Amino acid sequence: MDNYNQKINKSYSMAHKGKTNKSFLKRVKITGRGKLMKRPPHQDHFNAKEGGDSARQKKGHLMAPKSLTKSAKELLQSNI
Repeated sequence: MDNYNQKINKSYSMAHKGKTNKSFLKRVKITGRGKLMKRPPHQDHFNAKEGGDSARQKKGHLMAPKSLTKSAKELLQSNI
């Protein structure tokens, strides 16, 4: 009976980590080492009149700045 009570008490004492903000999670990628990658700005539309160099610079993902990483830890509590 003691083991059963210990399991119940342990489950109640564990702190809630919080929910992950899913809308923010869709905008960033988390690498295997925990770094954040984000899309470059102005990548979505109005790209037809741009030159090739600026269009190629917008491809792929960029490392997120450290200021974003700090605030992201609050939004992605269970993922980082």
